[in-house]
Amino acid sequence: MAAKPVAKRLVVLVSGSGTNLQALLDAIAENGAEAYGAEVVAVGADRAGVEGLARAERAGIPTFVTRVKDFGTREEWDRALADAVAAHAPDLVVSAGFMKIVGKEFLARFGGRTVNTHPALLPSFPGAHGVRDALAYGARVTGCTVHFVDDGVDTGPIIAQGVVEVRDEDDESALHERIKDVERRLLVEVVGRIARNGYRIEGRKVVIQ
Repeated sequence: MAAKPVAKRLVVLVSGSGTNLQALLDAIAENGAEAYGAEVVAVGADRAGVEGLARAERAGIPTFVTRVKDFGTREEWDRALADAVAAHAPDLVVSAGFMKIVGKEFLARFGGRTVNTHPALLPSFPGAHGVRDALAYGARVTGCTVHFVDDGVDTGPIIAQGVVEVRDEDDESALHERIKDVERRLLVEVVGRIARNGYRIEGRKVVIQ
């Protein structure tokens, strides 16, 4: 008899409203953790009182907060964040709107298995203002990227991308809302696929089994 599939353990990191987290929770609830391939075992944040934490608490998921200002150096914060994540023994970490850049200690432990999203088609328009930068440049298409985190800013190996047309009437807010719709669907699809099927990273290329 075939072995029963085991859901991979996800720790999700948030900084704000947690809409990407909610998309993951909804997909897992709809499909079941084993069929989807993963379950969220904890949600962490870099600040208290955000809606992302409240979403986790309503779902009965353990939460933790690791604030930069509670530590003397960024390195100490990074180590504490890595310890907090490690306490939940994740197979994958998902940065779902987490607005802090992780450091060497975190990457030493979770590099190659931390997934992030970015609201542009990398390597174009990295950084905190991907939507604004694409508009200012006059790009006719933009979109979102799901990628693994490395020690650069939005420079890790790309897993998948979704394309969004830039409309003449777009301002930053309208364009970002359409990108976020695509981003949520893409993140749910990608996390499920790599959790169910496994993957390997070959240089810049991510190969899903």
